[in-house]
Amino acid sequence: MLDKIADIKRKHRELSTKLSSDDIASNLDLMIKLGKEMATLDPIYTLACAYEQCVHEIAEAEEILRHETDPELIQMAKEQLTDAKQRLARCEQELTIALLPKDENDERNIFLEIRPAAWGDEAGLFASELLKAYTIYAKNQGRTVEVIDEQLNDLWWVKFVMLKISGQGVYAKLKWESGVHRVQRIPATESQGRIHTSTITVAIMPEVDDVSIDINPDDIIIDTYAASSAWWQNANKNQTWVRIHHKPSWLIVNIGDSKSQLKNKEKALSVLKSRLYQIEHDKRIAESRDIRGGQIGSGDRSEKIRTYNYPQDRITDHRIKMSRSNIPFVMLGNLDDIINTCIREAQLKALSSTDIQ
Repeated sequence: MLDKIADIKRKHRELSTKLSSDDIASNLDLMIKLGKEMATLDPIYTLACAYEQCVHEIAEAEEILRHETDPELIQMAKEQLTDAKQRLARCEQELTIALLPKDENDERNIFLEIRPAAWGDEAGLFASELLKAYTIYAKNQGRTVEVIDEQLNDLWWVKFVMLKISGQGVYAKLKWESGVHRVQRIPATESQGRIHTSTITVAIMPEVDDVSIDINPDDIIIDTYAASSAWWQNANKNQTWVRIHHKPSWLIVNIGDSKSQLKNKEKALSVLKSRLYQIEHDKRIAESRDIRGGQIGSGDRSEKIRTYNYPQDRITDHRIKMSRSNIPFVMLGNLDDIINTCIREAQLKALSSTDIQ
C-alpha cells in the first residue's frame, strides 16, 4: 500500500506542476482534461495522506511505549495507538476501494431514455414522474440536462423521452438506474380501488466520441422531414427533423429538438454511436457474465431493478435487497441514498473478489 501511496503522491505532484505551467494555460482542451484528472485524483490523494499520517502516528506511539516510563505519557501513547490503528483500518479500506479498477465509461456524459412498458396510460404517468425525478436529481448535482427527444400522449404523459445529461462522473452515478422500474398503485381512473402494476424501462447509454465508434457512411440513410405530429408544440413546415437509419443494426434515430437541421444531424449521429456502443458493451457483458461476481446487476434494460409500492409507501431495490419508505421524497429527485447504496454495494463486492496489496 505504501508503494501505491508513493505513486499517487508522485502523480499528484506531476499534475499540479503541469496545471501551473504557462504552456497549459494557453491550451484550453488540455487544461480541461488535466483538471478532470486532478478532480478524480484529489480524493484519493487526500486518503493517501491520511493513511500516511496514521502510519506516522502509530510509529510515534510505539516508539514512546518502548522507551517512556512516565505513566501519563504511556497512557496517552496507548490511546493514540488505538485511535490511529482504527483510523488506519478505515483509511485502508476506503483507499483500496478508491484504487479498484474504474469503469471506462464512468466519466462520460449520458443519454437517458425512458419508455412506458406495461399498462398504458398509468405507465406513461409514472414515466413522467420519473423523468421529473431524474431531472431534479441531475440539476441538484450540478449537471446539465438537455431534452433530445420527447413524445407525449394525449394526456401529455410520456410515450418516450431521451435526455442528455452532462457533467463530471454522470455515468458513474446514473448507470445504476438502467433496467425495469415497476410501480404498484391505484390509478386515478380505477373505480374499483384495485392496485395495478405498471412498468417502464430506463436505458442509460454513455455518450461516445468518434474514436469509440466508427460509422461507415455507406451504412446509413439520412432523411429530413418537418414535424407534423399533433403532440409536437413546435410543429412547422421546415424540414429540420432528421432520421438516421443504420442498415446493419436496423437502428433508427429521430431527432428534431433544434431548429437547425445540422445540429439535429449531429445529435442524431451522437445518439446512434451511443446506441451502437451500448450494443457492443452488452455483448461483452453477456460473454463475461460468468465472471461478473463483483457487480450487482447486468445494467440491461430487461432486468427488473426496483419496485415502487405506493400503498405500502415502500421502494425496494431488488439488486441490493434494500427497502426504504417515503416515495414522495424520492420522487422529488432525492435519489442519493439509493444510488450511493448501489455504488457502495458494488464496491464491496468488487473488493471481496480483488486482491490489492
